[in-house]
Amino acid sequence: MTDWTPQNWREKEAEQLPTYPDPARLEWAEEIIRGMPPLVFAGEARRLKAQLAQVANGEAFVLQGGDCAESFGEFGANKIRDTFRVLLQMSVVMTFGGAMPIIKMGRMAGQFAKPRSSDTETQGDVTLPSYRGDIVNKLEFTEEARTPDPERMIRAYNQSAATLNLLRAFAQGGYADLHEVHRWNLDFVEDSPLAERYAQVADDIDKALTFMAACGITGEKVPSMRETDFHTCHEALLLPYEEAMTRVDSTSGDWYDTSAHFLWIGARTQQTDGAQVEFVRGIHNPLGLKCPPNLEPDTLCKLIETLNPENEPGRLSLIARMGHDKVEEKLPPFIRAVKENGFNVVWICDPMHGNTEKSNSGYKTRRFDNILGEVKNFFAVHKAEGTHPGGVHFEMTGQNVTECVGGAYDITDEDLSSRYHTACDPRLNAGQALELAFLVADELRALKKS
Repeated sequence: MTDWTPQNWREKEAEQLPTYPDPARLEWAEEIIRGMPPLVFAGEARRLKAQLAQVANGEAFVLQGGDCAESFGEFGANKIRDTFRVLLQMSVVMTFGGAMPIIKMGRMAGQFAKPRSSDTETQGDVTLPSYRGDIVNKLEFTEEARTPDPERMIRAYNQSAATLNLLRAFAQGGYADLHEVHRWNLDFVEDSPLAERYAQVADDIDKALTFMAACGITGEKVPSMRETDFHTCHEALLLPYEEAMTRVDSTSGDWYDTSAHFLWIGARTQQTDGAQVEFVRGIHNPLGLKCPPNLEPDTLCKLIETLNPENEPGRLSLIARMGHDKVEEKLPPFIRAVKENGFNVVWICDPMHGNTEKSNSGYKTRRFDNILGEVKNFFAVHKAEGTHPGGVHFEMTGQNVTECVGGAYDITDEDLSSRYHTACDPRLNAGQALELAFLVADELRALKKS
């Protein structure tokens, strides 16, 4: 792409970027990040793109999950391990139930920046900049905390590097061995109504592994039995950071954003001539595009042509985030427009962002039944349209939080205050996430039979 450089976005109108009070300090931070090693490698991104091409062809399924926004304060090995462990549990349930490869992507090691509905927040008679994630400023409502600080990008880089180091060790060092499937349960999940169902899946896997070992098929001969691919993803939002992390791949000569394997454009930054779209069109990572209900099919087609001009399978995933009550009306026109134009895309369901509401107790929350309903409707629409439902995208954590109401534990409005830890949007806890994995497995099984 000869007309593109990582700096081109600066000539476009940019949405959702903070205003840094000291431009010289921002340049200083960007220069430091430019000198840092890449967090991911171009070959890893190409491998993910090839796997997503399988999804586009109806041969695999995507599981995308993790924090709404990572934080500096909650960073720790146990938190990373627990989220990774739940994603492993979910993928095993989906693989076993759906008889289909599951491509795993974590909203981890870089999901720090958050778009906001307003540039400012007012409490009483005080108005300050909005909190935009720990990579930009702090949550505390003081002038010092809310002033954007570019040095926080360096801290975000360092935390992402440490997170990736641990994730790679878990994925390749034996923790993901299928023989460990019984040990992946978190303490509070063992006490849930799902424990017996998960134990049955684990037992069935044990029997299958025993049979395979008797036939001479072991983890030493088949590495995928004892290790797994795990990729990272986040929203391409804070462009000074993303530009500084963009490098030329020495083997292909192409530009890659080395901050993550997969990056997506959010609903608030998808202007066809906007800065974020201009930036990601030139990188060769696989990309995602959020599809809200107010997006016009014609605009969607223009964005697809901009982001994937070669119509390359695996390059672009469309992440539908409609709301449970809008999927059946709003998703079919998108699917039909894509089919009519012959676009190669992956369809992913984000049942979180269209189902956010304020509880009676004042907490931002999501109802499990609405999340579940959007997933079911997503599968139903694709069945009716004759297309492949390619994945799910959850905001979730391995921690025992009470942020979304409902589910097997029947979390109520009154329960929200007990363990409500998110700084931004409400997340599924491990039990709720596993419950949804069983639903997806059932849908995939039905898909195989149809």
